[in-house]
Amino acid sequence: MEDDGTLYQDVAVAHIMEAFGNDLAGINANGNSSINPSVLKVFNELTPAAVWSRSGRYWRWRKDFDLPGRLQP
Repeated sequence: MEDDGTLYQDVAVAHIMEAFGNDLAGINANGNSSINPSVLKVFNELTPAAVWSRSGRYWRWRKDFDLPGRLQP
């Protein structure tokens, strides 16, 4: 996560592609950045206190006002 506690999916995809190539991340058929489910599984295991902001397409640390679960509006 960045210093401000966020990690945008586009930034993560760019880093993954630069380090590991296109097998673990890329652009999907809809034109959105995407991360291989196996990578997301490991990320989720390593960051249990992170939530996914669907509207912003980024991960951030959980806050007191968040809904239960990882997925947030």
